[in-house]
Amino acid sequence: MSAAHLLRHSRKLRSLQNAVGCENFSLVRHFSSGSGSVIAKENGVGKRTRGTRFSQHNQPAKELETFSLGVNGSCTWRRASNSLTPSAASRLNGSFSCGQVVSARPFSSSADLPPHQEIGMPSLSPTMTEGNIAKWLKKEGDKVSPGEVLCEVETDKATVEMECMEEGYLAKIVQGDGAKEIKVGEVIAITVEEEGDIEKFKDYKPSSSAEPVAPAESKAQPEPSQPKVEEKKLTQAPEAKAPKIEDASQSGDRIFASPLARKLAEDNNVPLSSVKGTGPDGRILKADIEDYLAKGGTREAFAAPGLGYIDIPNAQIRKVTANRLLQSKQTIPHYYLTVDARVDKLVKLRGELNPLQDAAGGKKISINDLVIKAAALALRKVPQCNSSWMNDFIRQYHNVNINVAVQTEHGLFVPVIRDADKKGLGTIAEEVKQLAQKARDNSLKPADYEGGTFTVSNLGGPFGIKQFCAIINPPQSAILAIGSAEKRVIPGSADGQYEFGSFMSATLSCDHRVIDGAIGAEFLKAFKGYIENPTSMLL
Repeated sequence: MSAAHLLRHSRKLRSLQNAVGCENFSLVRHFSSGSGSVIAKENGVGKRTRGTRFSQHNQPAKELETFSLGVNGSCTWRRASNSLTPSAASRLNGSFSCGQVVSARPFSSSADLPPHQEIGMPSLSPTMTEGNIAKWLKKEGDKVSPGEVLCEVETDKATVEMECMEEGYLAKIVQGDGAKEIKVGEVIAITVEEEGDIEKFKDYKPSSSAEPVAPAESKAQPEPSQPKVEEKKLTQAPEAKAPKIEDASQSGDRIFASPLARKLAEDNNVPLSSVKGTGPDGRILKADIEDYLAKGGTREAFAAPGLGYIDIPNAQIRKVTANRLLQSKQTIPHYYLTVDARVDKLVKLRGELNPLQDAAGGKKISINDLVIKAAALALRKVPQCNSSWMNDFIRQYHNVNINVAVQTEHGLFVPVIRDADKKGLGTIAEEVKQLAQKARDNSLKPADYEGGTFTVSNLGGPFGIKQFCAIINPPQSAILAIGSAEKRVIPGSADGQYEFGSFMSATLSCDHRVIDGAIGAEFLKAFKGYIENPTSMLL
């Protein structure tokens, strides 16, 4: 081999080595079971740590890509700037759900904070977008271990315990007891690994959310002049729009106000026409509404002078219930079918079964337990009513899971009896009473109310309501409303004779997109058959 060839080969090797050395990348694999390890590579150097423990970085990373693998097989991939953001798993009833609840940022100088974790509000149900902190069970400075309960989180449906996933110390509680409407992922607490680091987080403020990621990516662009141009446009845009808005306010009768001012005025029933704006050309600002309210300028809707009142804050469960019921009435075409079923034989059967339950140490069977069983068996006969509208198709469920409406001082809950068609009356009675008690204690877990396919609401037995129409619980397609039983005089078995009979009203609310009128009537016919011949439910 010639000397010239060896020289060229040597130059290629040096070029390749320089290219590899200049490559700037970071990769983190985080196993959220808590027992896994983290392998971080930064600027070509690999570092192994345990859990979410990160070592000091000699050189700050420009950009980070994070791949998170949960123990339930789910994974997430996210890109961030100058931060390591692994996902942490929140354990619930033995299962895990992954959420963006933990982050630890690298540092490069002694002035920066030591390694820590930002614990965020987890997503504890499919519909949860925000939550409240009911109370903290740990206080700042406490040592925490995996499996210990940190706090109680009030979700959109229940109060759930949030467990710790890593060993360490609770350095800072960012959102205290009673904190409301915390967005999923928003930081609620800080944990550290060393007890001596707690004091350094006394005045800690959580890092910003994912919004700063975009500027970081723009800095990585090869042409640095582009971000400057965009920045200039952004700062000039409000100045260019403002004159147009104010010019328009001069020509018409429309009252111009900022969006925050309009929202605040609407929430407090303040007419914008009675507020003097202090903004450019009389534009009403948020501060103007606040000044108006501070001076006692509120005007309560439909309130007579001197009428006393009290404002009751809405709990999270009431807000969610209101939104779901509003969605149901606005998007689901309801129609209603009512049938009267004679319940004399049902009452007699209950009287025969309860002594057997008492002897066996079981719970007494109620009329509502029998109604749940009859509805479940009717759904098995008419499965079209055990379905959901899915826009492009109708989903018909194999399992018959009955939600039971329970009213408590905390709001309306609908715990679920799973596979009610396959369970005995004694089992149904036991589960209904257990779930009702958990609802009154505000201790229902997501597994206690999710997955229902049909709902039964009974206002007859507890309140004596004769008949009512219930609102469908989406995404279900039907709900059965049970009224009270009343005695009626009916023709007897012999000519010219009459007898008393007890009849119960049942009204089925149906989604007409899923259940045609004849199908709904067929369900009520099957339901009535089980109520009037209850021994057939025991077969």
